[in-house]
Amino acid sequence: MKKIRYFPRLSFYPTLRLFMQNSYGRVVGLVLVTLSSQLSKAQSLETAPLEEAATETFWLWQLLGRLHPLLVHFPVSLLCVALLLEVVAWKRKSRDLKVGIRALVLLGAFSAVPTALFGWLLATQEDYGGSSLEVHQWTGLATMVLSIGTALALLNSYQRWYRALLTLTVMGVMVAGHYGSSLTHGDTYLTEVLPWGKASNSAAPTGTFTFASTNQPLSTQQIEELNLELRTILAHNCYNCHGEAKSKGDLRLDKKEFVFQGGKGGVVLVPGQPEESELYRRITLPHTDKKAMPAKGKRLTENEIALINFWIKQGAPWPDGAEKSIYRVASLAPRTPELPPVTGELVYPIDRLVNDYFQKQGIRWGGVVNDRIYMRRVYLDVVGLLPSPEEIETFIRDTRPDKREVLVKTLLNRPDDYAQHWLTFWNDALRNDYTGTGYITGGRSNITSWLYTSLKKNKPYNWFVKELISPTKESEGFIRGIKWRGTINASQRTEMQAAQNVAQVLLGLNLKCASCHDSFISDWKLEDAYGFANIFADSTLEVNRCDKPTGKMATTRILFTELGEIDAQAPTPERLRQLAEYLTEPKDGRLYRTLVNRIWAQLMGRGMVEPVDVMDNIPWSQDLLDWLASDFVANGYDVKRLIYQILISKTYQLPSVGVKDAALIAAQDYQFRGMLRRRLTAEQFADAVSVAIQPIYGDSAVVDKVFPANIKATLPFPRAALVKNDPFLTALGRPNRETVSTSRSSQANLLQALELTNGTLFNETLKQGAKRWKSVFKNSDEIVRELYRKALGREPQSDELATARKILGSTPSEESIQDLAWAMALHPEFQLIF
Repeated sequence: MKKIRYFPRLSFYPTLRLFMQNSYGRVVGLVLVTLSSQLSKAQSLETAPLEEAATETFWLWQLLGRLHPLLVHFPVSLLCVALLLEVVAWKRKSRDLKVGIRALVLLGAFSAVPTALFGWLLATQEDYGGSSLEVHQWTGLATMVLSIGTALALLNSYQRWYRALLTLTVMGVMVAGHYGSSLTHGDTYLTEVLPWGKASNSAAPTGTFTFASTNQPLSTQQIEELNLELRTILAHNCYNCHGEAKSKGDLRLDKKEFVFQGGKGGVVLVPGQPEESELYRRITLPHTDKKAMPAKGKRLTENEIALINFWIKQGAPWPDGAEKSIYRVASLAPRTPELPPVTGELVYPIDRLVNDYFQKQGIRWGGVVNDRIYMRRVYLDVVGLLPSPEEIETFIRDTRPDKREVLVKTLLNRPDDYAQHWLTFWNDALRNDYTGTGYITGGRSNITSWLYTSLKKNKPYNWFVKELISPTKESEGFIRGIKWRGTINASQRTEMQAAQNVAQVLLGLNLKCASCHDSFISDWKLEDAYGFANIFADSTLEVNRCDKPTGKMATTRILFTELGEIDAQAPTPERLRQLAEYLTEPKDGRLYRTLVNRIWAQLMGRGMVEPVDVMDNIPWSQDLLDWLASDFVANGYDVKRLIYQILISKTYQLPSVGVKDAALIAAQDYQFRGMLRRRLTAEQFADAVSVAIQPIYGDSAVVDKVFPANIKATLPFPRAALVKNDPFLTALGRPNRETVSTSRSSQANLLQALELTNGTLFNETLKQGAKRWKSVFKNSDEIVRELYRKALGREPQSDELATARKILGSTPSEESIQDLAWAMALHPEFQLIF
């Protein structure tokens, strides 16, 4: 795949910074930084897990986002009027309209920036996606840049450029507007009103089915398979509004008796007659019809409509008795697949299993990355730091055949550096932070000291889990949750938080839906969630359905009853001890598959199962997942050993992979080809800047009171993982940790561009760094070479050196050094793990 760089030449950076000296230039510069970040998606696969939002979207962002159409429909469209008037003025050879045209162009151009900003908010806060959104975003951003260029050309009297840019801008408005309407009204918004467009709406549905020829009576097995496919369609598209939790129009489609019973308007199904069935009529109405179903989300596909049509024509068969689950449930038991034989250089178990996968997929092995890339990758993954130039040079000169294995062992034997890096991952997952909701009021407990010590000592994972579930005073914060002040939803009481968080983090399953009502994304029921939550409760819980008491008291049971039975009469500490013992037994393969998958995702950019919190999804290699989990248990639950196995494999050493569409990461037909290129986390980026340019934080920023004694003595500098969250880290992706966060988006966004362009902390760091560099180095070449070596681990190329010399000049100033440092911090080689 051809690489697309953020910026084609380094010389663009000082130009951009100079342009941003004025306020309007800062806006344009911000847009260009954002565009460059978006361009990186084409060269790096950005991790954007498709998971349920853990918290409700802040209303202000939604409101601002929904102002986007208003901004588009009035001010930006004035550019169209301006072009029309420009044509009239040109034809008449008159200057009478000049003042009006000027006002229209400037108003349209100035409104383009907030329009793009609010459009971004709308895209991130609402349920939009797909190729139309991507095209709409790109054309919208391009139109914004063109409109600004049009205004600048007009203000500077570049008449020829002005007219050409105005024409291109109006074309951009039309294209962006078309794709915007496609997002809200569908891809056929324009064509469906045409005669040939209307004909397509009434066309008979066609589709292919996997179970039988439609010319013969269906067998019992075929009826079961047809019913399974039908219920899958209804579950994914209809249960949200017509299920147990919500039944609009008194219509439920989640059970056989309710489907045939109908709703407030009568029966919706006439067996044998799809054209007389209201259910079928609603799903075939034009999407512009307010009665069309589904009312929200994607329309049914042609095949799905055809299947429902076929099912009704067959008499709507629905077998009696127990129904086969429409959801995949991963096996609980451990499994140890046989390792494929050694092939050539592929001797490590991971490589042998991946080789078997590659052969089945028709994928050929590539060469491994060079020493510099490998060393940087391993350093960032194990200790979260950049290697020094001297360490890189020594490693490259090392001729030992096992030097990469030695390097990994050396890094894993740096316990404090290892703990300070992996602390970020576990803080996110265990919702542990240093400040925030609940700490002041005593409604939340900090587990930092216990967590840091556990990581430093490489505590066996089974004991790590036991101490989280059956905790000591130091580790109780995870299951104690957050005692929210005021009135809360029943699904957010601390016992239910414990059930949700243990299920999500340790078992890779979602209990959030089932905490309120029977889940419509899995087979978990309300009673299951309350039964599990009861283990953590000091008194028996009353079941609440959609926050309404049912009068029914919950039972007490583990989610997977085959693991064991909890003594409901035992005191809470004893129940927790029993739960901890059952969950950590070797026969609980799910616990260890979940951990292995999380570590793999952290090191490789994507889990074998994706999203990592949905372990019932199909892994791209079941054998690899099962073998690693089984081997992990057989070798003492050693997390560092697991990391070592992954990092020394040829699989990890393959060149990083990038794709254009981040949605492909979670696709069920995903093909593994190597580590996904990914952006540095907030903490990695901050530490990298601290190592290469200037420390971002001072000693006082470290929250040492929650860490083991003398923690500061172990720090090479104040590391970002050990400081309170702030706007800088938040902008770069650090969550607030009031909810579980098991993965971070690696996607660049507007907030990051804002912070890296105008953020006080970042720019002050660069300023102080420039002052220090100026005092240490006396000429431009020394500064350039040392900055490249520290930031990128290599010498600058000749063209890079020449460009940097132009930036710095013969006598470098603090401002020019700051410009160069800013450019290096935004360099793809600095921001990405290749």
